[in-house]
Amino acid sequence: MSCFAAQLLTILNTPNVVKAMKLTNSQIERMVKSIFDLWKEKKVVTFKEDERKIFDRACFLIRQEYEREKELDAEANRMVDELERQQPGLERHKLFVGIKKRLAKDKGIVL
Repeated sequence: MSCFAAQLLTILNTPNVVKAMKLTNSQIERMVKSIFDLWKEKKVVTFKEDERKIFDRACFLIRQEYEREKELDAEANRMVDELERQQPGLERHKLFVGIKKRLAKDKGIVL
């Protein structure tokens, strides 16, 4: 996950955001707006570019991270399928989680 996207998700530490949850576009936009408003209120950031341009880029980066994780899930599932063909009876969920974590670490993706 890009540093910016990770920071956005970390700063917005609310019980309504679930790690595995797929956020809608409007939820992503509200989240980014909330963070931008907080940053401006606390004078953490001063935008040197048009704020709307930065807002759109932040939303894009978050959506992009969801796509990367989706691709990671697909790759992990393919690997699990192959292992199940070789050794039937494996615990699919545990295997999937382990493979996904390893792939994420190898690819530099923060889950």
